[in-house]
Amino acid sequence: MTKFHFHLRAGNELTLDYEGAEFPDFSAALGEATLAARELLLEAIKSGKQHVTESVVIADAWGEELGNLPLATLLPKPLTR
Repeated sequence: MTKFHFHLRAGNELTLDYEGAEFPDFSAALGEATLAARELLLEAIKSGKQHVTESVVIADAWGEELGNLPLATLLPKPLTR
């Protein structure tokens, strides 16, 4: 198992995930990041937030960025135009 961290990017601000979580590989971590990002969007819609996290940054235990998941890519296509 490998430790991955899911940092949240909003503009120039990066909120660090100090705890992290263990997953068998990057694909599993990306799947979990996708679920977490959908939850962030759901909560933002429910509470009427106008500004939300732009992306989830997936990093390894050493802080190296391995991937970036923009939340806009999870919205239905008519809403992304």
